[in-house]
Amino acid sequence: MLSTPANPAPPTLSTVVDVTPKQLENYAKLIYEKIGVTISPQKTTLLSNRLRRRLRARGLASYDDYFKLLKSAPTSDPEWEAFLQEVTTHETYLFRDENHWNWLRDKFVPEMIAEQKAGKRRPALRVWSAACSTGDEATTIACCLMDRLPAAPAWQVEILGTDVGAGAVAQARLGAFSERAMRLVPKAYRQRFFEAGTGGACATMKAAYRKMLRFETHNLLEPLKEMPFDLVVLKNVLIYFDAESKKRVLSQIKRVLRPGGYLITGAAEGVSELVGEFESTCGWLHRWPGSK
Repeated sequence: MLSTPANPAPPTLSTVVDVTPKQLENYAKLIYEKIGVTISPQKTTLLSNRLRRRLRARGLASYDDYFKLLKSAPTSDPEWEAFLQEVTTHETYLFRDENHWNWLRDKFVPEMIAEQKAGKRRPALRVWSAACSTGDEATTIACCLMDRLPAAPAWQVEILGTDVGAGAVAQARLGAFSERAMRLVPKAYRQRFFEAGTGGACATMKAAYRKMLRFETHNLLEPLKEMPFDLVVLKNVLIYFDAESKKRVLSQIKRVLRPGGYLITGAAEGVSELVGEFESTCGWLHRWPGSK
């Protein structure tokens, strides 16, 4: 009789049995409960394939074992990030959506400066880059603000970037970017705000500018303790949320925006019917009137 190997080989894709419809349903419910992301019926095949990858990566042969692992782990756990990277799209790079950054430089900053000169605000700005991934968006915000604001210490700027994934946040804190991520950065900005990268990175944001950036893990469905913000940027993430989850996220944003503060969303987020309390000038720009 053959003996069982002391250290059996980890399962391969071929040794993992097919996931059942009930298991897929349980996973979809867990994802929704944890972070509000909806897995549509059209994506069940994608979810099944990606689950098999994670089982192989973790050396597991049972979908139920992997489910228990995810269910017991906080969303800040690296395994949640690895799993979500598999089932959602995360393309990010600096200066994505040029019209947003033109507005930030040419409209938002002059408005803030005018308010300060009129004695309506301190020379300070707080910005929240929500679902910031690896920090490309928050870094773009810093470049645009520093390009048009009077130099520190005349103005104090704090930019908070948050993401549910601890790995993404760790990467964002490095301030290092690939050539692909940097491809739309204007030459003048490259020279002023960045220096040559190391360890395979094309460029790294200079320390003098990186100090205005802070990155933390945060689940959009949960309250953010910090407030108030003059601007919240939340792009290309609500497309994964259903209407109820979008309402929950927007309610958190309203709570932390100062009266007169702005919210930028992605053009295809599907929030037009959910931002009625905001003053929306276009599909992606919304102003929170608050209780002036």
